[in-house]
Amino acid sequence: QVQLVESGGGLVQAGGSLRLSCVASGRTFSFYAMAWFRQAPGKEREFLAGITWRNANTDYADSVKGRFTISRDNAKNTVYLQMNSLKPENTAIYYCAASTKTGLSWTALGIVSSYNYWGQGTQVTVPR
Repeated sequence: QVQLVESGGGLVQAGGSLRLSCVASGRTFSFYAMAWFRQAPGKEREFLAGITWRNANTDYADSVKGRFTISRDNAKNTVYLQMNSLKPENTAIYYCAASTKTGLSWTALGIVSSYNYWGQGTQVTVPR
């Protein structure tokens, strides 16, 4: 089994920054990729950024390119999301996800169904 635990969320003023962390435990040797998604009230879960575990290939949603950066530390089984220039519309629960699906193309990093493990989420609030 795999467990994902997110941290680093909180309240931040518009224009500010946060760094989210996701620590993985369990069968992490079987990871192919990890990613960050978010879900605002009444909206669908939205892809933000993904990274392949071996080669660190990355993919980003257009809405966060240039503001968010995903990175991973294999030795610590941790993936990070650095978020800069945050906006009120970024208020949501942020989820970490992991995929153990072999043969997954990096072009599929943005698809919810590519991931078979999810964390509980961490709240990020950017007040208006």
